[in-house]
Amino acid sequence: MEQNDIKKLLQRVSDGTISVDDAILALKNEPFEDLGYAKPDFHRKVRQGVSEVIYGAGKTAEQIIGISKAFIEKGQKDILITRLDENKAEEIGKEIHVDYKAAARIGIIGKMPSARAGKIVVATGGTSDVPVAEEAAVTAEMFGNNVVRLYDVGVSGIHRLLAHTDEIMTARVIIAIAGMEGALASVIGGLADCPVIAVPTSVGYGASFGGVAALLSMLNSCASGVSVVNIDNGFGAAYQASMINRTGGLE
Repeated sequence: MEQNDIKKLLQRVSDGTISVDDAILALKNEPFEDLGYAKPDFHRKVRQGVSEVIYGAGKTAEQIIGISKAFIEKGQKDILITRLDENKAEEIGKEIHVDYKAAARIGIIGKMPSARAGKIVVATGGTSDVPVAEEAAVTAEMFGNNVVRLYDVGVSGIHRLLAHTDEIMTARVIIAIAGMEGALASVIGGLADCPVIAVPTSVGYGASFGGVAALLSMLNSCASGVSVVNIDNGFGAAYQASMINRTGGLE
């Protein structure tokens, strides 16, 4: 049951079209179910506005199918599965229709919602950062956001970024994704008048230490308004960006 459903239910109680006892019965759905290997949280959307997301890595296809079916039985229409590999997606597809986004390693059961007003820009330093960027972009779209992709606009060719000044200056939130030395976030942070969420990636040569160099650079950014998530965490950046977009009164 979603927040709008609860509001409608309470309105019906107020109008007298449903009894208090019947309303209590409708609200008695268990907040989660113990499947043995997982406890799907059915009330996540009521509490936080976004349904629980399934993290696919480390789970078998059978487990993901079981969790997905539990959500579907409780009325959840759209399900997001992150870090899902192609083989598991094929197995899941035999039981439940899943739209697999290979570049993002994301599976979607259901359909994308309509985009709300307000724009999230997803920018990358290079093409090698695109897998993390697609995880962020598809996640943000699944949460109902209007997403603009600016790929391969890193600081080694700063004119590529400056060619998109209009997109940067009209964004509500920007997700800046870069490996190597991670300078893109600071540059964008110095141009934009909105929150910038920096995502360090594990892209780079030996001294990048699998993204640690970019992470430390982003944490030490001199640009105000830049926050940082973990290495390769496109999902976490998109979740935060979506929360910022939602709190702008754009529901």
